[in-house]
Amino acid sequence: MAKKEKKSDKKTKSRKSAKQTKIVLKQTKASGEKQPKSPMPAQEQPRPGIEAEMNPRPEYLAENYKGSGKLQDKAALITGGDSGIGRAVAVLFAREGADVAIVYLKAEERDAKETAAQIEKEGRRAVLISGDVKDAKFCRQAIEKTVKEFGKLDILVNNAAFQYHQNSIEDISDAQFDKTFKTNIYGYFYMAKAALKHLKKGGAIINTGSITGLEGSKELIDYSATKGAIHAFTKSLAQSLVEKQIRVNCVSPGPIWTPLNVADKEPKEVAKHGADTPMKRPGQPEEVAPAYVFFASNTDSSYITGEILTLLGGETRAA
Repeated sequence: MAKKEKKSDKKTKSRKSAKQTKIVLKQTKASGEKQPKSPMPAQEQPRPGIEAEMNPRPEYLAENYKGSGKLQDKAALITGGDSGIGRAVAVLFAREGADVAIVYLKAEERDAKETAAQIEKEGRRAVLISGDVKDAKFCRQAIEKTVKEFGKLDILVNNAAFQYHQNSIEDISDAQFDKTFKTNIYGYFYMAKAALKHLKKGGAIINTGSITGLEGSKELIDYSATKGAIHAFTKSLAQSLVEKQIRVNCVSPGPIWTPLNVADKEPKEVAKHGADTPMKRPGQPEEVAPAYVFFASNTDSSYITGEILTLLGGETRAA
């Protein structure tokens, strides 16, 4: 695993990244061309990444999406709901009539507050819960706090994730391997187990997988393994809960423009994020979020459980 950076080094890198992004944008404007959606401007951030500092900002408001009450008066909990896909899902859930609790790391509080403000703009209640899903006790507490605030729990979205690119399996430390698995699959297990005490008939669990869980990734061996585990967990839990009429499904995206990727790649790799898809760009969180609404809504998907839905910008190679 790479050596830990000093805070001063991270700040210096962040400043250099911001300057580099401004230069790219300035050159684009000077040429009279419109800024392309992909490749994205080169940039980097220290982990876990802050959406407010990304340039361009991820698109999550889905202004053309009109709510129709599909989740009216439902109560939802979203892990990793402060930014990226989780934020976009929170906004659309609220637009469809749900109250939303979001779990986030303390370092992401700035993003979490912005997400909460957007939920409230949609006319619904927002609850912020800071903590780490690697901790089983915290997961139980997060579920209980959500139920205390909203009086119930109808929808659980397991979305929190950790990834760290490494060139070889030999570079993956025991600590990194442990953190990746405890965040990406243990956290899902802990949350689902705690939620079952409160989920009723018609309830839904939606997990976030990844195309890497179906195809693998040579530089994301541990991350890909957890995503494969999430896919199997989804199918197994769906079979286990079908008689209780609680549905379990999984959304598995390809490259999406989120802080997770900006914080985990070198600037030159960030600039190419999503460029190898048929659409030649990464997806935006607002383009992924409707899939979660679909799986959360009994109006849309009452006969669907145990499914893995891939969103790949035109790729059709996944099984």
